[in-house]
Amino acid sequence: MSTLAPEPVPTAAPHPLDPLTVDELAVVVRVLRSDSRVTEDARFWGVALDEHHARVAGPQDTRRARAVVLCPSVRRAYEVDVELGEKPQSTAWRGLDVRSPGCSSEEARQAAAVCRADPRFREALALRGIHDVSLVMVDPESIGGFEPPEYAGRRLTWGSVWHRTSEDDNGYARPVQGVVPLIDMESMEVLYVEDHGVVPLSEESGVFAAGTVPERAGLRPLEVVQPDGPSFAVTGRRIDWQGWSLRVGFSHREGLVLHDLTFDAAGKGPRQVIRRAAVNEMYVPYFDTASTQYRKNFFDWGEYGAGPLTNSLALGCDCLGVIQYFDAAVLGGDGVPRLIPNAICLHEEDDGILWKHHDGRTGRTEVRRSRRLIISAFATVANYDYGFYWSLYQDGSVMLEIKMTGILSATGVAEDEETPYARRVAPNVAVTNHQHHFAVRLDMAVDGPSNRLVEVTAEHEPDPALDPYGNAARTVLRPIRTESEGARRTDPSRALHWRVENTEARNRMGEPTAYRLHVENTAVLPVREDSVCARRAPFVGRQLWATAYDSARRFVAGEYPNQAEPGADGVHKWQEENRSLDGTDLVLWATVGSHHFPRPEEWPVMPVAKARLRLEPDGFFDRNPALDVPAPVSCHTPSPTAPDHCCG
Repeated sequence: MSTLAPEPVPTAAPHPLDPLTVDELAVVVRVLRSDSRVTEDARFWGVALDEHHARVAGPQDTRRARAVVLCPSVRRAYEVDVELGEKPQSTAWRGLDVRSPGCSSEEARQAAAVCRADPRFREALALRGIHDVSLVMVDPESIGGFEPPEYAGRRLTWGSVWHRTSEDDNGYARPVQGVVPLIDMESMEVLYVEDHGVVPLSEESGVFAAGTVPERAGLRPLEVVQPDGPSFAVTGRRIDWQGWSLRVGFSHREGLVLHDLTFDAAGKGPRQVIRRAAVNEMYVPYFDTASTQYRKNFFDWGEYGAGPLTNSLALGCDCLGVIQYFDAAVLGGDGVPRLIPNAICLHEEDDGILWKHHDGRTGRTEVRRSRRLIISAFATVANYDYGFYWSLYQDGSVMLEIKMTGILSATGVAEDEETPYARRVAPNVAVTNHQHHFAVRLDMAVDGPSNRLVEVTAEHEPDPALDPYGNAARTVLRPIRTESEGARRTDPSRALHWRVENTEARNRMGEPTAYRLHVENTAVLPVREDSVCARRAPFVGRQLWATAYDSARRFVAGEYPNQAEPGADGVHKWQEENRSLDGTDLVLWATVGSHHFPRPEEWPVMPVAKARLRLEPDGFFDRNPALDVPAPVSCHTPSPTAPDHCCG
């Protein structure tokens, strides 16, 4: 049974870091449309809260936002600063390359419509026996690195094409191989249509809706019951739970954002851990030479935006237990704000054993069960669905778990065709090897803003005189003092991980207070260095980057990766400044990676695959901070061999 938590305690005024509301988004659009530079056919690519201003502004200062507006008829685009409040106004206009803004869902639908209306596109479909174009799906895909030279300077996309046999069909199960329209996204015209030859369409159904196959028997209800309600408290968008305090944010580019994570152990007062945490970018490259595959390399956040792609979650389906939802406001490409109800889920879960010891001499057992608080959201990027689960634990640990599901992006193949770079999952259907890279931005604040990064490895004792038995191993600490050293690789063979230390605070052993970072899932690009995907996303070549905080450097791949010159901006360029990382406002950019070898068991819908990143206190506390977690309540009748509580 899942139920809604009590309504959050309201606040008198919004917190400076609260996400923009539907009303505020509407105000921004009104301000922009009232300016003569904005044309009637204007389109929009997101409005974001100016978070840096929100943190440094005084209590009387108004909120600020940053908007991106495109004016196709005059081939101009702008990034605009807008001041909200009693007298909303724009305060700065910066011209953009017209190709830079990402693609909105509204533009994607428009581009698909112009393809379906194009005679050349219809002719290519007719050669494949497709005459009802209303059942044809076209996903406009980013073209970065593959722009035809004859269309230099134009805002382009190419279309991947799919066919449904009915309105309820799973179109992604029937790729239309070989048909590739190229679309000008400003004029919304099809420039040309590539046709690489007819490949038979799959005739196998890919429908997986309830009732499609006979249901498995014997599954009985499993209820999550919290009769006294949840252990968390929500005030506005602030959450308090088991010593943790944080704020829930949301942005157009990143979707779910966490602000100001602090931990209070045993009521000694809150201590800072992380100032800001979010999945900052997602890069998905495909590794195939097929005509409908070789161009696939996407910055899903920088070219589309996680915010507008965020799902509304359903009670009892996406989360179980006593649930608190947070709504989110987003701006469509047409300039119409909308609310995503239940965009973010907050709930608790049992997480097994927290700590335990059985005393064989006395027969007594002490055990505590772990509970975790989860803040989650789901985003759907065309065929794929991604869940982002931030978990807080009673021992002060933090984990991000990314869940990958949805439908694989397939290619059509002939019966006798070899598929060296893909795997067949159904008749006439294969799925290309590909990767998912998630760049996680962590603005660290371990016991305050004066932090440094230290790399930790296990290494054998090199001096035989000190190691007569050959089994001595040292913990080797290497401080990363400047940005030129801040591009790091993982190495499980040496138990490599990283510590974020406070340069001033010490624990009772005299060591710096710190948090430990593990990037549990990683992937390395298996491609040539001169390939488009390697040049477009240099950040995936390392599992961790460290930089000093800069309010102007918000995104790991650069502010506007869409059709940008490969490698022209991003964390790898910022490091050339070689700023100090010793006792600074430290930003970590961790790359969680997954190499996807497709499996037939992932078709026609993919069971969840997971990738994780984990932070845990490392000398931040003087001893186990979860000693005060209550013992489990009685679960059986006492007896001479069973003490009076279930774990005693």
